Amino acid sequence: MKKTKSNVIITCAITGSVHTPSMSPYLPVTPDDIAQSALDAAEAGAAIVHLHARDPQTGKPTQDPALYAQFLPRIKAASDVVINITTGGSPVLPVSERMLPATQFKPEVASLNMGSMNFGMYELLERFQEFKHDWERPYLESSNDLIFRNTFKDIEHILASCNDNGTRFEIECYDVGHLYTAAHFVDKGLLKPPFLIQSVFGIRGGIGTHPEDVMTMRRTADRLFGDDYVWSVLAAGRKQTPLATMSATMGGNVRVGLEDSLWDGPGELARSNADQVRRIRRILEDLSLRIATPDDAREILQLKGRNNVAF
Repeated sequence: MKKTKSNVIITCAITGSVHTPSMSPYLPVTPDDIAQSALDAAEAGAAIVHLHARDPQTGKPTQDPALYAQFLPRIKAASDVVINITTGGSPVLPVSERMLPATQFKPEVASLNMGSMNFGMYELLERFQEFKHDWERPYLESSNDLIFRNTFKDIEHILASCNDNGTRFEIECYDVGHLYTAAHFVDKGLLKPPFLIQSVFGIRGGIGTHPEDVMTMRRTADRLFGDDYVWSVLAAGRKQTPLATMSATMGGNVRVGLEDSLWDGPGELARSNADQVRRIRRILEDLSLRIATPDDAREILQLKGRNNVAF
């Protein structure tokens, strides 16, 4: 793993596509909500904001570039935070739609999933039963028969398309095999160091949240990539803070945000993305770790710079 002089990069994932609007009144939905939430997270200490869009009327995940165009320039104008645009979008959308915002807006960073997988969201129905929008319940129920498609061809197409724009990647690895897929694309010359490996824990269909799972992913990444990569951890739900803390104590970086967890404690909804950033920042600073600024993150990840994007 690339050494970063104890500068911990906090990524904040603002809204995502897993949680639906009825689950929390604090989930950002409209372009204004998403922009303000991203700016608040940056002010709280996030060096990178990871962005999805939603239909402002229904809250349904969408990759419509016209909606991204309503919040990307506003965030850039008001903050130097690194902007990361998803190519995952939503597991129900085709790759051709999912990659549109990243190819159009040419961000410094784009996320990229490293493999097709079962992607189960249906267990959220055990906690949430009342929904405001007609799409929410079927969206969750149907995920017991959902394959999130990310074939080798899909991955290669996104890598090649975004590499031409100088975009680097948040490589999302939901299991050990995804690390080997990333190594395959390193060997092909399509994934160039330093790259950010975001190890994802706790999604039904991916690796679990036991500390041994974290160690397995870290050891495997170290063996495959040596000093060529930057390591970060995100965990779904209530494991968000414990596993982020574990990552930091192991020299890694962290991701928090309402995309990954709606909670700020047992039974207590997080009121904002900024609250989650402040919480993990306090923990990191109590561990005598320095919080990376956006420019620190740019240096660590060798990004092209905020003025070389298309928004």
